[in-house]
Amino acid sequence: MFLKTLNKKQSLSSAIKVIGNKNLRNFHTNSQLRNVGTQRTHLLDLTEDELMMKNLVQDFCKQSLTWDLVAKMDKESKLDPKIQKQLFELGLMGIEIPEEYGGSGASFVSCIVAIEELAKVDPSISVIVDVQNTLVNRVISDLGSKEQKEKYLPMLVTNTTGSFCLSESTSGSDAFSLKTRAVKQNDGSYILNGTKTWITNSGEAGIFLVMANVDPSQGYKGITTFIVEKSNPGIKIGKKEDKLGIRASSTCEVILEDCRVGPESILGEVGKGYKVAIETLNEGRIGIASQMVGLAQGVFDYTLPYLKTRKQFNTAIADFQGMEHQYAKAATEIAAARLLVYNAARMREQGLNFQKEAAMAKYYASEVAGNVATKCIEWLGGVGFTKEFAAEKFYRDCIIGKIYEGTSNINLQTIAKIVKKEYE
Repeated sequence: MFLKTLNKKQSLSSAIKVIGNKNLRNFHTNSQLRNVGTQRTHLLDLTEDELMMKNLVQDFCKQSLTWDLVAKMDKESKLDPKIQKQLFELGLMGIEIPEEYGGSGASFVSCIVAIEELAKVDPSISVIVDVQNTLVNRVISDLGSKEQKEKYLPMLVTNTTGSFCLSESTSGSDAFSLKTRAVKQNDGSYILNGTKTWITNSGEAGIFLVMANVDPSQGYKGITTFIVEKSNPGIKIGKKEDKLGIRASSTCEVILEDCRVGPESILGEVGKGYKVAIETLNEGRIGIASQMVGLAQGVFDYTLPYLKTRKQFNTAIADFQGMEHQYAKAATEIAAARLLVYNAARMREQGLNFQKEAAMAKYYASEVAGNVATKCIEWLGGVGFTKEFAAEKFYRDCIIGKIYEGTSNINLQTIAKIVKKEYE
């Protein structure tokens, strides 16, 4: 077991050198390995395994995710294959997948920890890990047949990126109005036709979870989830978006043209794809909220040292009272957002209803990321407005937080609907 290769005094960096940068597939979280006999004192009190994950990702970022590489990937709008390979080697693409399939078998909170830590350095890499774990892996783990799990989960752990194909050009927030069709054939197979847009990880993906309607007369109750492999001749990658931010993460069209799949490709039940989308996106919102918290913390950590060394009128900028009040407020907002995220994550882990809490975390964390990134550029002054300083990249990356995995207005609508019911 990976955990057993470490003793309490051994650092993650030295341990990784000892095991030769091997993966976390044996990184193992269960009730026996947690802090047995102790009680969590607060929401951010991480278990030993969660803390190990945090240290591992921090070490990876320091060793491999340098600013020069991050800036290069951003400029070229391309993920470095070496980084992708390392994400698999470290087990970060299969954090919750059970050990029997080669995964780390870690907790959902461990996944959230990894997403936050990656976002402190590069939110693009963070969202790659987020979508793989909270959307693709989650759906197959929860709804896949024995055969589907045995085939696809080991692939997703070792070398295959997945994409979650729901959005279309005419169905964004109104996701269930999707137009992609799946027509059943006499031999039991289905022919899929349609175009998906804004699909994260699609440029590198080998597996696509495609939402298509088998019976439009039934409305959203005809939506079904299909597993489509990249090798299928009926699927191709279309236009790659030239995005404002998170540019190292590919976002492309996924085009289905007479794409034939067998009945064994149906994930879950026919006509239940809408439930898959709702339940999965609730969890995904916690992941994006964690990404936004990490982003806010990352740009804040980048900016504060500059404020302490930059002097005007013989005084460090950080020592002016007007500035103190501003960064005190930002630090408070980050802390509050993080508590919302970990509260939602703990609730999900405990099997509680977390829909409202996930929406709150996603809405608020994206607001905080925008506020903090904007303020950091202002605090840095002229240099903050240049590409030489990382703050402007964090700023560009934060904008998407209010858009994907449910826009801010959709999340507010979700919160309001639940709050109203609480007072009936």
